[in-house]
Amino acid sequence: MRLYDLARPLLFRMDPETAHERACRALALAGRFGWTRELLASKFVVRDPALQVELAGLRFPNPVGLAAGYDKDCLLTRMTPCLGFGFIEAGTVTPRPQRGNAAPRLFRIPECDALLNRMGFNNHGARAAAEALTEAGRASVPLGINIGMNADTPPERAHKDYAEAFEVLRGFGDYFVVNVSSPNTGGLRQLQSRLALERILTEIHIRNKEKKPVFVKLAPEIETEQLSSLIPLLLAEAAGLIISNTTTSRQDVPPRWATEPGGVSGAPVRERSTRLIAEAYRVSRGRIPIIGSGGIFTAEDAWRKISAGASLVQVYTGLVYRGPGLAREINEGLVRLLRQNGVARIADAVGRSQPETVASQGRP
Repeated sequence: MRLYDLARPLLFRMDPETAHERACRALALAGRFGWTRELLASKFVVRDPALQVELAGLRFPNPVGLAAGYDKDCLLTRMTPCLGFGFIEAGTVTPRPQRGNAAPRLFRIPECDALLNRMGFNNHGARAAAEALTEAGRASVPLGINIGMNADTPPERAHKDYAEAFEVLRGFGDYFVVNVSSPNTGGLRQLQSRLALERILTEIHIRNKEKKPVFVKLAPEIETEQLSSLIPLLLAEAAGLIISNTTTSRQDVPPRWATEPGGVSGAPVRERSTRLIAEAYRVSRGRIPIIGSGGIFTAEDAWRKISAGASLVQVYTGLVYRGPGLAREINEGLVRLLRQNGVARIADAVGRSQPETVASQGRP
């Protein structure tokens, strides 16, 4: 039995957002001291050349990342790599501070290993994030910064919000993510249309003098026809995709959550996101790098997303249910799965479940 299995019942007695805030404060405190970072890294970091990934001009020590939403204000970038993550993604950060939606806004659904959130991009804004990142210094693994628009910004000015957030933070992130898929900001998912997304990416491109990789995070409900229409734009203006955000579907959650607004993450989105990864890989013929997210609790979950076409994966809800050793467990399991399948490295496993004519085009 893991230590976290003993601690989880106590944590789950707390309000979910309160528990999250306390965990973040503890990590921020531990991150101040070199000895605590070294101690945790010695326990959680898995070092194996087979896990290393090169993507979008960046080198990742392993393919398991921390998804956006956990560290909204970029306060944990010194500490979270010590939990074994090969990359971390902070945010979502908006240009101006905002409170987000009214509490309660974060719920556990333990019957199906899920969370439901309607946080609404609560954060202290891009300038506060820049100050935190200046104090923290460079992260020990690639750092992604997830950016979004403020809730009170008119849709016709959304591109200006993304550009402003990028402008403030462009010197700090190794890659950036355009979040146009959260269900908790009114009108945001409409920005997944080709014209709206092109406007956003063009505004960022103008300011992207350092040519930082820019990914686009999609909703799990996006249709194949819409996805296909975005492929030429994404090939021209983006470094890749993150698939996927939370789902508005209530198909795999208990009926009592049917009318509760927000997005569901965790096990109920697992298969939906994996199918969308496979679809994006197929439609793009393996030419668009993909970071897979949604319902990853085990190495087998990660392996299925990688086999479907993801080069990297991210976790969040799994961390809540499985604890701080999750990245280590997944990475150790991936090493085992590579050996079992006779695969030398993660890059060679990407798209393995796809037809050979598609998968071969996506391999370096």
